[in-house]
Amino acid sequence: MLPLKDENPTTRRAVVTFVLILLNVGIYFGVQPDIDSPESGEFTFEWAAIPCELVTREPLSFEELPSNVSTTRCNEGPEGPPIFPDKSVWFAALVSMFLHGSIQHLGFNMLFLWIFGNNIEDRLGPVKYIAFYLAGGVAATVAHVLVQPKSTIPVVGASGAIAAVMGAYLAWFPNARIKTLIIFFFIMFRDISAKWLLVVWFFLQFLDAVNPNSGVAWGAHVGGFVFGLVVAAALRAAGRGPTPALRGRY
Repeated sequence: MLPLKDENPTTRRAVVTFVLILLNVGIYFGVQPDIDSPESGEFTFEWAAIPCELVTREPLSFEELPSNVSTTRCNEGPEGPPIFPDKSVWFAALVSMFLHGSIQHLGFNMLFLWIFGNNIEDRLGPVKYIAFYLAGGVAATVAHVLVQPKSTIPVVGASGAIAAVMGAYLAWFPNARIKTLIIFFFIMFRDISAKWLLVVWFFLQFLDAVNPNSGVAWGAHVGGFVFGLVVAAALRAAGRGPTPALRGRY
């Protein structure tokens, strides 16, 4: 199921969401090396978050680089000097939220961010929204590290932060209508409730958990989504949910 558009009006322009999309697109095309170039892998290892680095609090050594035999060589055997000695492993956790592995990866993420992000920004306001977005990305990274603490594979993408936005959307706008493309032995367009789309999306993440070759950081998706859902539900319980006008409309 691919969401295309939601029927959920906003009261202000989604400036921060638009800037986030421009920033992600600009970094992909203007900063990241071409995905097929020899420099692409080096750039990713230098700038992206890597679970092993976050656990050990130091950059990878050459001995810890993933190989065709193992992708969990964290602290295996005697360590040589780090590949990128000046790398800040904590700053990399932030940078990773703005890097993407392919144009398809970027495109799907930005579509989801635009559909769901504008309403969360409208609800929180620009400053709280960007804080929530970044905190969701950090929570997603933490979840991924907890699931794969010894992984030496770089983690890239805005998916975790966007999953937090989606979790908040489920808590605040569960009955908003989402125009959705459904592909299942047939192709059809349907308007469905956000709660069904988002719940199905959430449980589909666990299919990647049982497929070790999926290449998807499912733990980050799940962690970000749960973070957004819990924070939004807590705010709603405290009387800080969507405005009465929006609640009545949906």
